[in-house]
Amino acid sequence: MSDTPTLSVVATLYKSAAYVEEFCARITSEARKITSEYEIVLVDDGSPDNALDVALGVVARDPHVRVVELSRNFGHHKAMMTGLCHTRGEFVFLIDIDLEEPPELLGLFYERMRAENWDVVYGYQRRRKGGWWEQVSGALAWRMINFMLPIHVPDNHSTVRLMTRTYVDALVQHKENKTAIGGLWVITGFRQHGVEFVKGQRPVSSYTLLGRLSMLLDSITSFSEVPLFAIFFLGLAILLTSLVFAAYLVVLHFTGRSLAGWISVMVSVWILGGLGIFSVGVVGLYVSRIFIETKGRPYTIVRRLHGNVAPRAIEEQVKS
Repeated sequence: MSDTPTLSVVATLYKSAAYVEEFCARITSEARKITSEYEIVLVDDGSPDNALDVALGVVARDPHVRVVELSRNFGHHKAMMTGLCHTRGEFVFLIDIDLEEPPELLGLFYERMRAENWDVVYGYQRRRKGGWWEQVSGALAWRMINFMLPIHVPDNHSTVRLMTRTYVDALVQHKENKTAIGGLWVITGFRQHGVEFVKGQRPVSSYTLLGRLSMLLDSITSFSEVPLFAIFFLGLAILLTSLVFAAYLVVLHFTGRSLAGWISVMVSVWILGGLGIFSVGVVGLYVSRIFIETKGRPYTIVRRLHGNVAPRAIEEQVKS
């Protein structure tokens, strides 16, 4: 295999032992339709099952497959970015390994990219999979993200995408420790095109409700200043309202009318106290991100590289 393959495929390993063999077989079949010079880069994101062992078995049989073993679980988004840093191909295909996104999309995306000269071809769903709760909560989350972010993130976009080398080199320049890769895909720019596809459904999602909420907060606080401006205007509105109400109380005092105020005072205290705590919490989220970024800690730590290790990968490991 050449040191500069035409195509690189990147996928991450986390609780995915059951999918590795089938994924590698199907993506290999699709890659060979495009070129004989390809590589498959699997990133072990501290998977708690035997996904790494299964992947190493594939590496032993197929020289096109390489494994980047991380020292622990760093998270899906960081694992994907690390995998992209270890690619060499002119085209890079990023996809989840759980087969919800069909590996056969590679051929379709490649044809669309070559025919219309796109830098990125990505997949999206017209309608989210799952029950009513997942669909409703997902739709609300996308609306909230696009309302608060200065950029438009395509609704229901998926991980699967084919990218040019130029775009990938620009994308991996982003090194924020607390971020959401969906926003990075968009702010990197270039000519991007979405293709609708039908996504399969995994029996058990690796993302919990808490994990999804954390991703939503990361997406908003990593790319938007809207919450901070909202706190400012909320405080201004409360200040003006308080001044008007204070003037009203002064008028009542001088006119001699009594005011039964225990209930109104307690309600006001609770409301203002809750708003104060909430506002401090929002500001705290931004301050915590500043605190984390200023430490300059490594983005991820690679424990070991397995397979046909690329010179580019060695350089990246030395830099980290």
